Amino acid sequence: MLDSVRLQRRQSEIRQTLSALVGKPDLSDDETRSMESLDAEYRANETRYRAALIAEDTERREAGEELETRSDKEWAEMMASFETRQVVLALDEGRSLSGQTAEIVQEMREAGGYRGIPVPLEALEQRNTVSTDTPSPVRTLSIFDRLFPTSVASRIGVNSVQIAQGSQEYPVATAGATAGWAATEGGDVPAATAFQTAEATLSPDHTLGAHMRISRKAMKQTGAGLEQAIRRDMAAAIGAELDRAILIGSGASGEPTGIVTGASNTEAITGAATWATFKAEILAFMAANAIADPSQVKLAINPQDWSDLDDAIWDAGSGITEWDRLVKHVGAGNVVKATQLDAGTALLTVTAGGLSPAYLGLWGGVDMIRDPYSDATSGGLRLTGLLTTDLVMPRQAQVRVITGIGSA
Repeated sequence: MLDSVRLQRRQSEIRQTLSALVGKPDLSDDETRSMESLDAEYRANETRYRAALIAEDTERREAGEELETRSDKEWAEMMASFETRQVVLALDEGRSLSGQTAEIVQEMREAGGYRGIPVPLEALEQRNTVSTDTPSPVRTLSIFDRLFPTSVASRIGVNSVQIAQGSQEYPVATAGATAGWAATEGGDVPAATAFQTAEATLSPDHTLGAHMRISRKAMKQTGAGLEQAIRRDMAAAIGAELDRAILIGSGASGEPTGIVTGASNTEAITGAATWATFKAEILAFMAANAIADPSQVKLAINPQDWSDLDDAIWDAGSGITEWDRLVKHVGAGNVVKATQLDAGTALLTVTAGGLSPAYLGLWGGVDMIRDPYSDATSGGLRLTGLLTTDLVMPRQAQVRVITGIGSA
């Protein structure tokens, strides 16, 4: 029993006893001494009761913090125990899954949508090993950063969303309250407008496939090292292709429409890029109430354009370049060199009102399927990892594209 509860009950007993004694017209010496003793105990218990409440409140807060993070810790520990090598051997040799790997696969299968063996995205993270070569998996990053630790998309503000099934909508306000002045004394203020929204929807319309071919020699030669090799290759293949599609996906042949491809605010220029070129787009963001300061802008440019800006001298006397002027206002940490972008193309994004410039939807994990026929004669193993995804830009006002940089 808590000390505060025990003390509270004792105080109640003391009050009942005192109330009975106070109601008597004549008190004996023993009853008088009892009243004095109970009164002293009551005052002492009040101090102890307050102290108990303070101590128990601290314990509750610590217990609450532990409860809030316990589920995440337990999930991280389970993901750290997932063995991709078991999946490969199960597909190649028909070996049964065991341990927490089997539990995770069974749980994902119950969610449905997998033809082969499901692999959680967390399992593709790169794991550390100790000096004795004994695997010691450590969960260090979130799911988006784990897949794309050097991703251009994540650095320009694209957010990833895990979706169990179905579609997911993002209502975006397009019209609402208005403010204005009454033209005359007693006149009406401007008429109200209806609050309206437009829905940006993520749907499971696009499937990304990553192929992996493992020779019989590799399976027999590498042993436990196959675990790390599969993680690195699969994560790199998925990360690189998703990053490209997020930026410049064509919207055809199964690809989602990338940010640059789907942007409506595109400015075509001619001539070399200058700070003034980017400043005009930043002013457009400010005019749309998307930002209040240039440092809120994320910029992705091709490395060749960065080189040209760094070579373009703005003030010969001081040696200041156009690149120096750009990073002075935007910040070097907000500029990303993106090899996925064509030379002459720059992408500017902002996060406004808590809404990211684009959202990447991920449905479940990677569906790992074996092809038993293509490499049957050589004894090899061919794997296909399928990932369902989609990309949406809720508000075009948060994205601007510049093309033609450096053109004559």
